[in-house]
Amino acid sequence: MTQITDSVAEALIIGASLIGISFGLLNALIILRIQVIGADDGVMALKDNKLAAKYQQMQKISDLISDGASTFLQQEYIYMSIFVVIFSAIISFTVEANLGEFWVVGPFILGALTSIISGYIGMKIAVKANVRTCKKAMDGLHDAFVVAFRGGMVLGFTLVGLALLVLILIIMGYKQFYLDNKTHNLKTMFECIAGYGLGGSTIALFGRVGGGIYTKAADVGSDLVGKVIQDLNEDSPMNPGVIADNVGDNVGDIAGMGSDLFGSFAEATCACLVISSTSNELVSNHALYYPLLISASGIIVCLLTSFISSNLMLIDEGYKVERTLKYQLIFSTLLMTPVLYYLSMTYLPSVFFFNAVEGGRVTNFSSFICVTLGLWSGLVIGYFTEYYTSNAYSPVQKLSQSCLTGAAPNIIGGLALGFHSTVIPVLAIAVSIFVSFTLANMYGISLAALGMLSTLAIALTIDGYGPISDNAGGIAEMSELEEARKRTDILDAAGNTTAAIGKGFAIGSACLVALALFGAFVTRSNMTNVNILRPLEFSGLIIGAMLPYSFSAMTMSAVGDAAQEMIHEIVRQFKEKRILEGIDSPDYERCIQISTTSSLRAMTKPGLLVILSPLAMGFLFGARGVCGLLAGAIVSGVQIAISFSNSGGAWDNAKKYIEAGNLIVDGVVHAKRTEAHKAAVIGDTVGDPLKDTSGPSINILIKLMAITSLVFSGAFERYGGIAMKYINSKTL
Repeated sequence: MTQITDSVAEALIIGASLIGISFGLLNALIILRIQVIGADDGVMALKDNKLAAKYQQMQKISDLISDGASTFLQQEYIYMSIFVVIFSAIISFTVEANLGEFWVVGPFILGALTSIISGYIGMKIAVKANVRTCKKAMDGLHDAFVVAFRGGMVLGFTLVGLALLVLILIIMGYKQFYLDNKTHNLKTMFECIAGYGLGGSTIALFGRVGGGIYTKAADVGSDLVGKVIQDLNEDSPMNPGVIADNVGDNVGDIAGMGSDLFGSFAEATCACLVISSTSNELVSNHALYYPLLISASGIIVCLLTSFISSNLMLIDEGYKVERTLKYQLIFSTLLMTPVLYYLSMTYLPSVFFFNAVEGGRVTNFSSFICVTLGLWSGLVIGYFTEYYTSNAYSPVQKLSQSCLTGAAPNIIGGLALGFHSTVIPVLAIAVSIFVSFTLANMYGISLAALGMLSTLAIALTIDGYGPISDNAGGIAEMSELEEARKRTDILDAAGNTTAAIGKGFAIGSACLVALALFGAFVTRSNMTNVNILRPLEFSGLIIGAMLPYSFSAMTMSAVGDAAQEMIHEIVRQFKEKRILEGIDSPDYERCIQISTTSSLRAMTKPGLLVILSPLAMGFLFGARGVCGLLAGAIVSGVQIAISFSNSGGAWDNAKKYIEAGNLIVDGVVHAKRTEAHKAAVIGDTVGDPLKDTSGPSINILIKLMAITSLVFSGAFERYGGIAMKYINSKTL
């Protein structure tokens, strides 16, 4: 029997949310108090003004990156706002029971706004932390690491705290006003609140796609012209596309990733709440807040874990950077396990049941097993992702050796590596699904998804750390701060691996979240069984399996087209200006404008494909067609997303392995400005759109299709199956 009342649970959830937000803002304040140019530098006292000039250049570059990121996000959010207004109108006319009601539209708009605010906060602190990381790299490796890590903590804790706070306030408000109507009940209430996840994922899709196209157009163009043709260093200030590349890290990997994982949190929680509301025991024992208490507990556990990196660990050697970041994943998982046990055994009823669709007898201990299985599966996925993408292990080292014989063997090897890398993560996900479903049906799947996301604050912290370190290295290179650049390269090398781990974590959780939403959709549609051997369901499955490929083609083509435009512009500037002689300055703003325009123009079509596909299937062929569509997209999408992300990460780290001078064959060092390095750069540019645009966006595709189906399930029931009705009438 539960020992926690609803009011106590609400207080605990709100308290944990406010602690998370406050901790994130505290770290932001600590970062902002670091002076980029101050009296403590002694710069003004130097007779040699070269260092003073370098510090001034450092600030100038940082301002360019900050302005470019802010400008892009402001323009992107204008497009998103227009879409939110239009889609809100569609929801009002199709989903809401009566015109003039906003029970679904309200959470949808709040989800979109929360996603926008979260991404924007993360981006703003990232562009402040990057230059301060560069500044602290002048003092030592440890100080620079702590600043970059604190920047990631602002993203992680602020986003999770804000997401949880808004959701609990929506639920409390709906309990007060929605349930006041005698025709409303808890089940329909949580179905309306699912709009919160839809709003978050909609913004995440455009943020991920738009930001991904932006950053990779600049990255591919800068690398191919700067490194391969002009033989420049990475982040050389003579490269016109270098500022756009650094801007892209913030709008894609910070704002985009933040919105992505916010969507996962909102969707997983809403799916679990929808399923929970079908259990009389959970309702009568006031145990519906269990999903939110998992996330609230995770904030406190992650806060304790973060002190290990920011206060207890001394980063005085390069190998300790990646080790310290991995400790965050291990310790948060270890600490979270007993917390989940206590929470499950004290809050949930000892035995509870679900309706006929969900079926079966569930215990509080089996619930603990489900959520813990998801938690540890995330760790397994993270570690195997690291094995395939870190240059400390044989797969990437072997890939770097293939560069000795040209770009083609490197590309072939990278694709094979990505395909191999799907095996263990998919097995981990499959085991989680099988055991969780066996123990608690679809409720168990939703708990596994929440378990994987329970340490989201630390996962986002580690993910945000990478782009901040990368940007710090770019600022150091453009400011000619050689010692700082050496240290930021050490930070960035670990950041590449942790970024790949973050993508693996996001993809794994997306699969579980999408399946949980699928279960909630089946529950809402009152289908007692889904038979994939029926022609309609199987046809939908085939179409659903095709969608990730079509989506990937759109996003990759968009990056390719934008990169070509960027390449032409960079080549033009080198021809028409005396940049390489140091006489003329590159036109950075023009390249920023190209990335901005191209990404905003190209993000619409793939976004509409994702959103309209389940709507078209539902209104034409009904809920059973949608079931096939979702199953196909989930199964196909998770494979593509993992392989794309890991291939791209491996190519990137193979390039860095060569650049560090680690590829030695018969006593010959193959480093920068060698044929092996050029082959590695080509592989890296091929992998860029895979790992930073298409791959990460696919996990939003499968989640957004599922949450769209759930929110519109009532509309499918009332208006759906138009084509099937016509076909059946003709057949009869």
